[in-house]
Amino acid sequence: MSAPAGSARPAPVGSRPAAAPGGPPRPPRLPVEYVLPLHRTDDDGLAELTGYLRALCRLVEVTVVDGSPPPVFARHAAHWHGLLRHLPPDPAVHGLNGKVRGVLTGVAAARHEHVVIADDDVRYTEAELRVVHRLLDTVDLVRPQNYFDPLPWHAWWDTGRTLLNRAFGVDWPGTLAVRRSTFRAMGGYDPDVLFENLELVRTVRAYGGTEASPAWLYVRRLPPTAAHFRGQRVRQAYDDLARPARLLVALAVLPAVVAASVARRPGLLAVGAAGAVALAEIGRRRAGGTAVFPPGTALAAPFWLLERGLCGWLAVARRVGPGGVRYAGRRVRRPAHSVRTLRRRMAPVEPGELTRWVRADPAARGR
Repeated sequence: MSAPAGSARPAPVGSRPAAAPGGPPRPPRLPVEYVLPLHRTDDDGLAELTGYLRALCRLVEVTVVDGSPPPVFARHAAHWHGLLRHLPPDPAVHGLNGKVRGVLTGVAAARHEHVVIADDDVRYTEAELRVVHRLLDTVDLVRPQNYFDPLPWHAWWDTGRTLLNRAFGVDWPGTLAVRRSTFRAMGGYDPDVLFENLELVRTVRAYGGTEASPAWLYVRRLPPTAAHFRGQRVRQAYDDLARPARLLVALAVLPAVVAASVARRPGLLAVGAAGAVALAEIGRRRAGGTAVFPPGTALAAPFWLLERGLCGWLAVARRVGPGGVRYAGRRVRRPAHSVRTLRRRMAPVEPGELTRWVRADPAARGR
């Protein structure tokens, strides 16, 4: 499963010209369900999102599970009437993480075995959807690779994280794809965690499912606003509480910087920064990444590492103090469960019971 480095980018979704009169008919839509869990408080970007969804509907079945406030939901319904399936979250599905509630609702309602789950800022092309569809013939879960386009300063900054992750493996995207039968057989995944993508991947692993993480499968992502980016810093650092080795590395950054500064050893700081840039450049060049990660993005790695070093300590303080971080107006304590814990919780389960996590004893939550 590899693609030639530096190959041309595929055309955007919906860019395929319509068949000329008398010409060959347009190929049928892929047997794929695209599930978009949504929660918005305003209409910013609605026209652009609607245009993307309109093009997407020519290629796959689309279900938007919309947890927006009633006035916003109503406006969405008016925009998308007759275009796609627009649903509220299933009221029987409870949990702290609204995105997971949307995914549980959407996968339960899916009309196809292959399901793409994507945030509202993810922009698939037809070629990428076809690759994901093909991979799901052989694995239970596909984890593509996101990149930001356009690239304002805060997206450049966060690309440092992406490139460092790629140097050691793969980054965490805003989209995953799953087999519906596997998802239902394993009972869905816990909606009371913060790092929902990690939870889903670990649940598939605990169930014995297989995963593909092609580092060459690039899917465009729109950058957040600068204000949204700033609000995510501690929350994203909190995710590392589910990955102790990463957390320890992050917590070591700030003491190392302070020690080098007190000892008046700027050379050590320079060496550390250069090492971070070198690792990020390895990630940028991996699997043809230079086609989507511009030159100079590796320079963001030291800045992101310093930020994560500070926010890692703030995340630990949130865990010890208030008992979690606020996410969409609710406080979430647990970032994700370990695979071992998920294996213990997995048996027995009724086939297709997607809400089993939240129907468990409420007193057991958070353990």
